[in-house]
Amino acid sequence: MPSPIIRSLAAAATLALTPCAFAQQPYKVVDHWKIGGTGGWDYLLADPSAHLLYMTHATRVEVVDTKTGKPAGAITGLKGTHGIALDPDGQVGYVSDGGANAVIVFDRKTFATLASIPAGTNPDGIAYEPVTKTVWAFNGRSKNVTVIDTKTRTVTATIDLPGKPEFPQVDGKGHVFDNIEDKNAIVKLDATTKKLTDTWTMAGCESPSGLAIDTGHSRLFAVCDGKKMGVVDYNTGKVIATPFIGDSPDAAGYDAKDQIAFSSNGDGTLSVVDAGNGYKVIETLPTQSGARTMAYDASTDRVFLAAAEYGPTPAPSPSVPHPRPVALPNSFSVIVVARK
Repeated sequence: MPSPIIRSLAAAATLALTPCAFAQQPYKVVDHWKIGGTGGWDYLLADPSAHLLYMTHATRVEVVDTKTGKPAGAITGLKGTHGIALDPDGQVGYVSDGGANAVIVFDRKTFATLASIPAGTNPDGIAYEPVTKTVWAFNGRSKNVTVIDTKTRTVTATIDLPGKPEFPQVDGKGHVFDNIEDKNAIVKLDATTKKLTDTWTMAGCESPSGLAIDTGHSRLFAVCDGKKMGVVDYNTGKVIATPFIGDSPDAAGYDAKDQIAFSSNGDGTLSVVDAGNGYKVIETLPTQSGARTMAYDASTDRVFLAAAEYGPTPAPSPSVPHPRPVALPNSFSVIVVARK
């Protein structure tokens, strides 16, 4: 029988090789990419195969080379962008242009607009569903979802929702999930029948916005007000954990390899949650105030966050009772986070 010392060394070596132990390594900010321009921004999406990062930025979509941090192009001529979805064919992508109440189809080589498809009022979150080869645009003001056939580029259904939708996810098996911000809930939709099948209320998770998915363990990660992340079993709709995260979150991400969930928070932090070991928060990384949207790139194990410098907050008005501070011109940038 090995000695206690040898057994301890062997156990330590085994632990060092586990994903959980690897996940404990701290993250750090490794780069800042200056983008510039004016106006606010919304979602980011990484395209690992092409080494590109898409960012909706006011009336355009910025496209950045993730190898160099330099601009690779832009999708322009839009009115008020929110989200991006990519077809796995590698040829086309989709932008929810909330200002135009439309979904824009674009060429991923030239970034030229190929088509504009009418949607509901203010399409926001958007996702590609692979089983039915459809695009789902969740309309914030009309509180419904527009379903688009990607072959014909026509609307095949409009599905009413119980409240204001936020960010969607798909499980790759014909189901679409979306946060309902004003009902503290998540909806489940069947992509084949194009019907809403479940609405799950999330106790203790208010105003869910960003949503990430773990298809290997049937989990959703909804980031909510009150500094909480709601971990939901999407087979049952049950909330199984509510780890504390930073304040004012707006986006989430998931690293399937090491079972790590992320929350990007407006208070200037990135919350790192160990989804493989009790949903413990293992790190709260300082980033930049207002850096509340993010994308995770599995090919490089990097997190990208959008940020800017801000001027003073405007005075409240009847039309805008809760104004946000205005981003200063040419201060828009990308924060790059990686493991040490």
